[in-house]
Amino acid sequence: MTNVAVFGAGGKMGVRCSLNLAKTSFNVSHVEVSEAGRARLKDAVGVDCVDVDFAIRDADVVLLAVPDTAIGVVAKGIVDKLNSGTMVVILDAAAPFAGHLPEREDITYFVTHPCHPMIFHNEETEAARLDRFGGVAHPQGVVNALMQGPEEHYAVGDEIAKAIYAPVRTTYRVTVEQMAYLEPGLSETVCASLLVVMKQAMNEVVKTGVSEECARDFLLGHMNILGAVIFGVQEGQFSDACNKAIEFGIPALMKDDWKSVFERDEIMASIKRIT
Repeated sequence: MTNVAVFGAGGKMGVRCSLNLAKTSFNVSHVEVSEAGRARLKDAVGVDCVDVDFAIRDADVVLLAVPDTAIGVVAKGIVDKLNSGTMVVILDAAAPFAGHLPEREDITYFVTHPCHPMIFHNEETEAARLDRFGGVAHPQGVVNALMQGPEEHYAVGDEIAKAIYAPVRTTYRVTVEQMAYLEPGLSETVCASLLVVMKQAMNEVVKTGVSEECARDFLLGHMNILGAVIFGVQEGQFSDACNKAIEFGIPALMKDDWKSVFERDEIMASIKRIT
């Protein structure tokens, strides 16, 4: 039986992981420093927390379900105490890519992050349709990276990832650096920023007298069909007018050098700002 110690078990992500791990055969210990977090974990999962030394004494896997800004501090407090061969699982690439993990050659670092459920799907149940974050009822993709450690440990990390993010549709293996290009690069710097801009654009239309309900319906509906065609989910062609609007719209909205956000130095700078 694999022994898993979850740190930050009473936080938002810690509770999600603990709920899903409770459905597996893993032997799980829970660590949470705050009283509020311990109470939240008890209410949600029905388990009590243990102290740090007890949790890591026989741990095969230590899962750090803590914020990016705390990963370095938490890791430095426990890594020296871990048994040789222990796997440390981190749920985001930011801190690992920024070099915040302590150096120790005889342990494994495994990084995993969910893709979250896709916009375009055909889920039959209401629970799956409403599971937009993932980890409840909507199968999602997961991205994994074996940062250091023996190759056979990848399968163990992949199993942990499939458990905490269940249900999982598929997993993708990348490097830690590639994961950093996915987030914060692709998902936050580009996608989240442009979505905020689209919401701001909708607000500008509302200022002209169009109702917010109408503008929102119109925008989200067009996002659906335009996105389906652009990403190859559905066959289709844009009208000449739409293609002309895109031709003139992109230069009006985007700087010529906007792709510089994917330069390695900029990715690192972005990560340092959030860690």
